[in-house]
Amino acid sequence: MKVDPVLPQSRLLAMKSAGLWRDQLLLEDLDRWVARVPERIAAVDHNSQTGERTVLSYAELGQRADKLAIGLAQLGIRRGDVISYQSPNWWQFVALHLAALRVGAISNPLMPIFRERELSFMLRQAESRLLVVPRRFRGFDHYAMAEALRAALPMLEHVLVVGGEGEAAFENLLDGSVDTRGEQAQALFAERRPTPDDVIQLLYTSGTTGEPKGVMHTSNTLFSAFMPMVERFALGSSDAVLMASPIAHQTGFIYGMMMPIHLGCKAVFQDLWDPKQAFDLIAAEQVTFTMGATPFLSDLTDEAERRGAQPQSLRVFVSAGAPIPRALVRRANAALDAHIISAWGMTENGAVTTTRPGDPPQKTFETDGCPIAGMELRAVDENGRPLPPDREGRLQVRGSSNFVGYLKHPEWYGTDAGEWFDTGDLARIDADGYVRITGRTKDIIIRGGENIPVVEVEQLIYQHPAILEVAVVAMPDPRLGERACAFVTLREGAALTLRELIDFLERRKLARNYLPERLEVLPNLPKTPSGKIQKVMLRVTAKELAVAGAPDRGQRQQE
Repeated sequence: MKVDPVLPQSRLLAMKSAGLWRDQLLLEDLDRWVARVPERIAAVDHNSQTGERTVLSYAELGQRADKLAIGLAQLGIRRGDVISYQSPNWWQFVALHLAALRVGAISNPLMPIFRERELSFMLRQAESRLLVVPRRFRGFDHYAMAEALRAALPMLEHVLVVGGEGEAAFENLLDGSVDTRGEQAQALFAERRPTPDDVIQLLYTSGTTGEPKGVMHTSNTLFSAFMPMVERFALGSSDAVLMASPIAHQTGFIYGMMMPIHLGCKAVFQDLWDPKQAFDLIAAEQVTFTMGATPFLSDLTDEAERRGAQPQSLRVFVSAGAPIPRALVRRANAALDAHIISAWGMTENGAVTTTRPGDPPQKTFETDGCPIAGMELRAVDENGRPLPPDREGRLQVRGSSNFVGYLKHPEWYGTDAGEWFDTGDLARIDADGYVRITGRTKDIIIRGGENIPVVEVEQLIYQHPAILEVAVVAMPDPRLGERACAFVTLREGAALTLRELIDFLERRKLARNYLPERLEVLPNLPKTPSGKIQKVMLRVTAKELAVAGAPDRGQRQQE
């Protein structure tokens, strides 16, 4: 597949002359640790499906990645091909990405929650030649789904299954007879080695159009997303990182997989979130750093309060992915006895802002932080003019970790001649450069750090025979940040319950995290004189319902 990153020469020169792009590859870090400390633990995963705990040293991780790389080449994967993998937080994910780097392929991680509807679009647009899935995860048969998809995707030549059988077994790629240190293998790796400015990651995010957007990143953009975090939080090889956020999500990919390998430290993976297990893992593995959306912080804080104990080793918890309630930051500081860091970022650029250890309470509790090194922020008015401090406006960002375009849609890049990217968020920036996210201009709901593509959900709901009109908006939630509330009007004589609506959407293969969690039936939806639904008014209503604790009218039981 031909990939066309938006990477003007002016940006290349500016980033490299400023020392913000250091032309590093993750392979260099891996090879360094394999040579220097081969027995040091690199990765620990806890597979909830098998009950197994796998511990890999850097030597073992490197060996498995190299064997997978040879296996990919034998399957016919070429430099620049896209390989897709729908893997939970297991060691196979990490080894697959490293293997893809070895042979110059582009990694396309896919969230385990995605189903046929999302995957068929993503795999087709990415022209993926290989899909790797678990046999089963959380009771779902991923292999059966993958085989059904394959029939309609001519480019998809191979489907491999972790824990599979016969020719479809992923484990076949780990052929013990392969000599990864031989001249032939080393020549292959040298020939296929990507440059730091090649696209190495394709990660899909939900957009306002309802069509997922394929965000493209290079080694330089990804490294510049975490290197300033390493410096800001004084992280090193003696740290241990817990990652319970999916590593198919940018948070997990950058800060749970890439950053530990760069540091040469231990990464501990949890494939299903369980605060009790997380608390125990922090103690057992001496975890010092973790990062996740608000629900993870809320649940871990609750667990610490229930136990009346603090996780002794934990030093830093970075909460990102959704606005973090300030009251929660205060509780977590006391319960966890760690630096609770608020952060803001996007799939397009990683964590752009964070608070700092040692910030005064006003900054720690009331802002989303200040930019990391290499990134700039500004708030602008409706005409694109920069605003003075403390004025709300459209948030724009530019700098080293910004992505290099959307796959096959260069027109969506949203970056002006000055390299300012329009984030779609509204914010205030104070005189010290600390930002407070105040809202969003895009029609997206962020549920536990995951974007819900509102337009896509609305389009499906409109297909229900009882529905006349629908508007899906965010309802505030203390744990997940936001949940989806569907306001509808019904056709004459029709009736509809939330359970019936969910059954309807599940039959259409909508991902479970996208399902509405509240249904409000109204006689009419508020509209402008031109007939446009006034979502602003509906958001106010949803907020009032949440604050009032109104009866849930069939709200879905959460997992």
